[in-house]
Amino acid sequence: MKLQTKLILISCSLIFIVIATLAVIFQNMFEDTIKSQIGERALSVSYAVSNNPLFIDAFESDDPSKSIQPYAEKVRKKTGAHYIVVGNKEGVRYSHPIKERIGNKMVGGDNQKALSGEPSITEATGSLGPAVRGKSPIRNNDGEIIGLVSVGFLTDQIKEDIWPYKLKIIIIGTITLLLGTLGSVMIAKGVKRATHGLEPKEIGLLYKEKSAILEAIREGVIAVNREGEITLANHTALQMLETGSENLIGKNVLRAIPNTRLLDVIASGQNEFDEQMKLGNTKVIANRIPILDNHEQVIGAVATFRNRDELYRLNEELAQVKSYSEGLRAQTHEFSNKLYLISGLIQLGSYQEAQDIITKESNVHQYFTQFIMDHISDPYIGGLLIGKFNRSNELRVAFAIDSASHLKDIPDSMDRQLLVTIIGNLVDNAMDAVMESRAHDPIVKISLSDFGEQLIIEVEDNGGGIPENIANMLYKKGFSTKGQDRGYGLFLIKQAVEVLNGQIFYERTKADTTLFTVIIPKE
Repeated sequence: MKLQTKLILISCSLIFIVIATLAVIFQNMFEDTIKSQIGERALSVSYAVSNNPLFIDAFESDDPSKSIQPYAEKVRKKTGAHYIVVGNKEGVRYSHPIKERIGNKMVGGDNQKALSGEPSITEATGSLGPAVRGKSPIRNNDGEIIGLVSVGFLTDQIKEDIWPYKLKIIIIGTITLLLGTLGSVMIAKGVKRATHGLEPKEIGLLYKEKSAILEAIREGVIAVNREGEITLANHTALQMLETGSENLIGKNVLRAIPNTRLLDVIASGQNEFDEQMKLGNTKVIANRIPILDNHEQVIGAVATFRNRDELYRLNEELAQVKSYSEGLRAQTHEFSNKLYLISGLIQLGSYQEAQDIITKESNVHQYFTQFIMDHISDPYIGGLLIGKFNRSNELRVAFAIDSASHLKDIPDSMDRQLLVTIIGNLVDNAMDAVMESRAHDPIVKISLSDFGEQLIIEVEDNGGGIPENIANMLYKKGFSTKGQDRGYGLFLIKQAVEVLNGQIFYERTKADTTLFTVIIPKE
């Protein structure tokens, strides 16, 4: 059975039981109250009749009923009672609505209290049927009990009188039941909408799947509501935060991550991707997106964190492969041309010229490679520079490294991948600049220094330079004058420099070249 049907049946059944029970209880209470009031009324009438001197005097006459019957009927009609019966101590009637029954004994068996001197209210079956009766003793002038008065209201008539009130209770109960049923249907439909039509078993299965997925992924995941309270944190996130067994659910996210931008994402409703930050003692790459409801209103936000070192290890491996691939391609292209040239010289008999070219090329590559090995200790940076050298040969761009360059004193704690990002993108931008400007004798120069307390990286090119009108947007993510899907190089450089607590500058030199300088403290 579907959840919606179950909710409707259960709620309707509960409403029916409650309303039916209350209706029955209320009807019984109402009927008992009416009977009690009628009993008091009957007792009052019987008491008034029993103290009438006319009845006392009539008991001493030879024919008491002659005086009692007319007066009793007169009182009965005025009070609305169904009967007023006056009898002696033996229960013989002196009055009755049906004259033929005068002289017969009273029935019902409830005269004992009245004849013992105690007025009473009873419910018994008399000669006219079931009735609520009030009975009072009649005393003579000496205080002796000489008879009794019984005033009765028939039960059937009472039920007929209170039936309209019972009908109202039934109608009100029915209307309430219908409204309750309608409310149950609406609630059931609301629950169905809230659960997207899923059944409890499906919801339970999805919850287990979600929990398993969150624990299986290697990214840390933290979700917060609109108030900034943490609603979800997987095991990886807890490990990054080093909280141990502490439960973060329900706590404000600022207590766990003081430098979080999740609250800013909730306020702005804008996504944030690939932002570097520190989570606990772990450097991570963070992505943040707002959570929207059906009305496109922000109701929270979720952030994912990936260990930056893991990403950089992958990037390093990819960069090495890419650099090696580009170097081979450039060398293959370049040396194929050289081989064609040497082959042509040999065919022309110019053996000395062919030998000179072979010697020159061998010396250039050997010198550059040996220089890198002697002055650059880091293999990633050295491999990058050799790859850029080969690339520059392919592009017919001179690539010169300052003979005073020295880069061996790099702190172990410094992230080499960030240095690769800075140097690689600066050289690429410089080569793009000289190619775009079609400079005469295009050249890119690089200088690396680790003397003192700082690392200094300088990249210079003789391209067209940077227009002043775009200088303030130079490091903005996605900004480029080269077309779509560009504009990430300087942004990545700026981001890497900031992570290393360094600074980046650029200037147009007197020699009409563009010089980028990066200064990074060793500590």
